[in-house]
This record gives sequence, structure tokens and C-alpha cells, in this order.
Amino acid sequence: MRIAMVAGEASGDLLASHLMRALKVHLPDAQFVGIGGPKMEAEGFEAWWPAETLAVNGYVDALKRYRELSGIRKSLLNRLKEDKRQGNIDLFIGVDAPDFNLWLEEKVRGAGVPTVHYVSPSIWAWRGRRVFKVKRAADCVLCLFPFEPALYEKHGVNAHFVGHPLADEFPLDPDRDAARELLNIPLAAKVVAMLPGSRNGEVARMADSFVGTAKRLHEADPDLRFVVPLVTRETRNLFEQAIHRAEAHELPLRILFGHSQDAMTAADVVLVASGTATLEAALLKRPMVIAYRLANLSYRIMKRLAYLPYVGLPNILAGEFLVPEFIQDAVTPEALADGLEKWLLDREACERLIERFTAMHLELRQNHAQRAARAILPLLGMRG
Repeated sequence: MRIAMVAGEASGDLLASHLMRALKVHLPDAQFVGIGGPKMEAEGFEAWWPAETLAVNGYVDALKRYRELSGIRKSLLNRLKEDKRQGNIDLFIGVDAPDFNLWLEEKVRGAGVPTVHYVSPSIWAWRGRRVFKVKRAADCVLCLFPFEPALYEKHGVNAHFVGHPLADEFPLDPDRDAARELLNIPLAAKVVAMLPGSRNGEVARMADSFVGTAKRLHEADPDLRFVVPLVTRETRNLFEQAIHRAEAHELPLRILFGHSQDAMTAADVVLVASGTATLEAALLKRPMVIAYRLANLSYRIMKRLAYLPYVGLPNILAGEFLVPEFIQDAVTPEALADGLEKWLLDREACERLIERFTAMHLELRQNHAQRAARAILPLLGMRG
């Protein structure tokens, strides 16, 4: 059995590696080839191109790299078609990266190879007509969120809710004291975790507002401490430049290399840029304020195409504003500080929020890789 896969960026690499491991329980001799990352390679994947090849940050970056990515995709398609002619490909799995994978899946499916799209595109948030492209491209769609299969079923698409990998990974009852001990934070301290993003552009757009928020909160309560997990030297430099511009060197603010989950677990409240980190904060049962700025062109496009009033995953899953969101020009130190102070001062509201997040966690905890593997097996003529 030979299965081709395409996974972009670190998140896709992780998802695909878990799926490979689960599939090998049923298909111990299966071979996996295509585009993937180090976690997939650790499971025996043969990477024709590395996963980071597909990494783009917004529309502008995607447009700049269109010719390069289009060339890679066409080369991969030709290789897969040749393998199909030789009887060497049994299945194609596109992991996330819909702008790259859906076109490829449609062509591969047209060549007679069954296809799976793992991680539904956000048809419920914007670009809803993409459901028709998914229908042409995929024999099976694997969904991370429970409301998604019904949207596909209305259009005759075979879709399965498999749960979210983070819900399987994160404990139901996070150990705040252990996280504080790990980070050397006093147990009695009041702590705000600030996550301005993982990419340079995100941090560049968010850092000044986050530092300004910390200044306002510290003026109101000098006992507050701040932790800022960042993933690269470049993002750390960008944040330190914002501290310098604000003349905020005396703030009790500590920058961490990585440790984002530890920082959120240790915190009393979290200020977080929109994205997967908002779901992580919810699974860690932390009250939060969501803030996000996009490049102006990307924001105008997203605003025109958006269907939902929410951008944060906790609010999307709840179908209501469980936590406050501030987007684009609404991202100001005053607004963010006010939202965070409300959580810090209202313990009962925090307890109610934790109950909602716990129910959300339980709904998403489904042993995702095993469920995904079982949904795929019928495409290979096996019982799921």
C-alpha cells in the first residue's frame, strides 16, 4: 500500500504524523510519500519536498510565491500521475493547505486515485462556495469541529468529525502550580500571558498594542506580572523594540523562548492574537481577550468575505461571544486592558467560562487520529 500525502507547516506535519501512526496499525507495510516535515519523516515518510515549502503568511505572501508554489504542485502532480500509471499510488491525503491541496486533489482524483482532505477549510467563516471545490476534489473530508459535517452533507459530501488533536493532547484539568514552578513564577503572583503571534508580521503589528496594554495594567495594579512566549529570535527582537519605543523597560515583563502552553497554564488571564492559540487557551481553561491585526489588504478581503461575527475559535465553537474580541483598529491598549481587567476582577464570570471551556474540551476529545484512520480505510477497500 502506497499513500501520497501533502502537509504544510508544522501543524500539518504534526497532524499527518499522528494519522500515519494510526494508519500503520491497520496497514503495517504502508509507504508514505510526498510533501511533509520532520515529524512525518520520523514515522517513515519519504519527503520529496519539505513541509515548510508551503508556508505562506496571508494573501500578499501567497501572491508573491504563486509561481514557485504552482511549479512545485505541477511537478508533484506529474510524479503522482506517473506513479498511478505504474500502479504505485493507492490513496492521496491532503492535510490542510487548501489553496495548494484542493486543486491537486481534484487532478489526482480525476486520474483515478481516491482522495482525502484532512482539516476542513473554513467554509463556515468565509469563502463558502469553496464547498463545491471540496466536493469535486475529495472522496472524504475529515473535520476537526463537530458542526462541520452537516454543512458538507447538505451538498452530498462524505464528511466525518474526527475531533481535534489538541483536545486529545491537553489535560482536562491543567496544573497551574506545576507550570508556575517550571517557569519560576511565585504561586501567589497575578500573571498575564501575552501571545502576540508566531510570525514576524503578526508580532510587528501587535507588539506596540500589547506593550501599551501591559503598561496600563501595571499602572492600575503594580503587582501584576507579564510573560510573553515568542518562538524566534526575530520575534523577540520585534517585541523588545516595542518595549524600547514605549520606554517600558521597568515593566515586570519576561520574554520566554517558546513555552506558550506553559505560559498560558501559569497565567490568570491571557491576551492572545487570533488563531490556534485561542483554542489552546480555551482548552487550558484560561479567560482570555482576543486581539488581531492583519495587513490592510488581507483584512479588507477577509472582511468582505466573512460570514461570522467572530474570529476566535472559542467564540466560533460556542456560537456566541464567550470572550471579547478586538480586531484591526479596535486593537488599542485601552480596550485590551479593560477587557483583561474585567476577567481579573470577576471570579464568578471566570468560573462560568471554565465550565463552558470544559464542555468544549470534552466534545472535541475524540481520539482524532484513530477516528481519522477508520474513516479512511473504506477508501482502501477495508472495513473502518
